[in-house]
Amino acid sequence: MADSSTSHLLRRATSWAAGLLLVVPTAVTGCRLFGTDAVTPVPQLLALLPWLAVPAGLAFLVSLPARRPLLTAWAGGALAVTLWFTQPYGPAGTPAHGPVTGRLRVLAANVEFGNATAELLATVRRERPDLVFVSECDPACARALTAHYPYGAHVAAAGSAGSVILGTLPLTPEPALPGTTMGMPGATVRVGDKDVTLRLAHPMPPLPGGIGLWKHELGLLRDFAAAHKGRPLVLAGDFNATQDHAAFRSVLDSGALHDAARLDGAARTGSWPQNATPPPYAQIDHVLVSGHFSVRGTRFLDLPRTDHRALLVDLDLHTGP
Repeated sequence: MADSSTSHLLRRATSWAAGLLLVVPTAVTGCRLFGTDAVTPVPQLLALLPWLAVPAGLAFLVSLPARRPLLTAWAGGALAVTLWFTQPYGPAGTPAHGPVTGRLRVLAANVEFGNATAELLATVRRERPDLVFVSECDPACARALTAHYPYGAHVAAAGSAGSVILGTLPLTPEPALPGTTMGMPGATVRVGDKDVTLRLAHPMPPLPGGIGLWKHELGLLRDFAAAHKGRPLVLAGDFNATQDHAAFRSVLDSGALHDAARLDGAARTGSWPQNATPPPYAQIDHVLVSGHFSVRGTRFLDLPRTDHRALLVDLDLHTGP
């Protein structure tokens, strides 16, 4: 009798443990399934979505000795949905075709209030990108970088609000994206026989109490992408969002854009937070391209003195999609 009572208590305890382990994976994958970023803490937890397979898997294992078929089915379903969403979002290629009319090497970096300016300069000298998109570039950072690049488009501001696009090719600056908290400069560059639109992306992060602003600024980028649909476009920077955020996917979908890292098989390579424990787990730094481009390669580069890894992308511009 005592053994039966003890067994019952153990099964009950394991059932409770499995249920508790499933709360967060179920809520977060449910929001992912229904295409909503909801409210705090969902956007923050969506950045961790692949890692939620761990508590879901533990819940599945714990549920087995509990002999609760519904609980086991719940755990198995949560694990399966989580694993399904770890797949890359979007097509594996672009519709680009025809001869290559030009090549670009693009570097996107967040230098964290200008702290990593010297390290970025060393990277630029080593990698020799044609275009550099720099977020959180204060006036001192901008002066240091423009000494090495003859062309640029700037939003001059202190701290995180400053940003620049720099190039070895002549750039025609465009007005910064209006209505944003941090600078998002733009430009046009002639590559081969095509004019390519450039825009730096740096919306506010999804901080508690600031989810509405984060969604709004990603919405501005979505509208910009939609307005330039069908034209050669490179949209790059610190998006403060991953492929698991609906607001980011809307930018891709509205402008028929492609994530360069996804095209190169690196959709889940982390770019943030660098220099921390655990290692980078969320890819929030992106280079998005229109269907006129194909991707020859991508590399995430460690950049000391900033919490972001830089992203280097080699692009081919084709005569069409």
